[in-house]
Amino acid sequence: MFRVVIVEDEKPILELMKVVVGRSPHCRIIGAFSNPLEALEKLPELQPDIAFLDVEMPKLSGLELAQRLNECCEGTRIVFTTAYKEYALEAFRVFAFDYILKPVMAGAIDRITTRLLKETGPAGSAAMLPPEPVRKAAIHCFGSFEVRDARGDLVRWPTRKTEELFAYLLCWPNQDISKWKLVDLLWPEMDEERAVHNLHNTVYRLKKLIKEQDIGMDVMKTGDGYLLKTLDTDYDLLEFLQSMPGHGKTELSGQERLEALFALYGGPLLTQKDYVWKVQLEESCGKQYRTIACRLAEGYLAEGDWGRAEQRLLACLSHYPLEEELNLLLLEVYAAAGKRERIARHYTLFEAQYRKEMGMEVPLEISRRAKLYMEMLKVPQSRQKN
Repeated sequence: MFRVVIVEDEKPILELMKVVVGRSPHCRIIGAFSNPLEALEKLPELQPDIAFLDVEMPKLSGLELAQRLNECCEGTRIVFTTAYKEYALEAFRVFAFDYILKPVMAGAIDRITTRLLKETGPAGSAAMLPPEPVRKAAIHCFGSFEVRDARGDLVRWPTRKTEELFAYLLCWPNQDISKWKLVDLLWPEMDEERAVHNLHNTVYRLKKLIKEQDIGMDVMKTGDGYLLKTLDTDYDLLEFLQSMPGHGKTELSGQERLEALFALYGGPLLTQKDYVWKVQLEESCGKQYRTIACRLAEGYLAEGDWGRAEQRLLACLSHYPLEEELNLLLLEVYAAAGKRERIARHYTLFEAQYRKEMGMEVPLEISRRAKLYMEMLKVPQSRQKN
């Protein structure tokens, strides 16, 4: 079994990776670090088989850590985790074994272990491993839309409509969708006969691509429409949808479940796609994400863990900077932590951005709350003299 170390400074993502990697029958986690300097200190002693390293980290980047790791752990295979594909080339310059795009899913871990098993052969520790798992595709819907096949290769779409049809079916998986609805969505201005013909051809192309690329799904014909069977293939949006009210999947419980869901959200749904039909679902997912962020922050606030509360809120605000509830809660966190200077700085930045984006004064409750907290934390004159 491969001995694994994970280094990731974002704790929600670290918790998610511990869950995903821990499910692999080929991996045993021997170390998980949110501080790269602490990881560097422990790695010579741990001597892992695989090290999953986040590329962008403060104090010591993943690329720098990899260079240092190569000096002390010659047998360790380095796998970078990143939200940006452009880091791949630089990653391989420091002898990376592979790289994975965030959020990390089970299919990506299977791809890494399968490749490593082939390289190690029947000798050594690989001989003790259980049979190879079925390799799975990796699909990301939050942030940029990306589909990689079971071999880790980026899927190339035969037509834009094939890509859009698959994106739509991923948003409403395992549901019978009328062909007339699909026709209206994809070819709204085309005459009926030609549009239906185009739909049949596009479905054929999609089914062919899914089979050839080992995506692990199937598009089935129903009475008067089509249905995407996800089978055993997971992806970020599916996990997110199944954990929303009414879907009934509660694989994780409490704070751990919330952290894993929080880490799945890499940005608004299908960010780079201007599909009109995604708007309502995009808003629902965004609302759910903000709710999760607030619940996590409120939990950490109650525990007095102001640092984690701040981290979760700032991460969510990076996607929704003008959301009033998030900003009010962040001011409350700073007030509880006694961070008067952070209250002033955050309010100043929020005020400037709000005026620029909205063309009006900030909401009265935010300005009132910021002023109240500033007064509460004001240093008395007697103490200033001392």
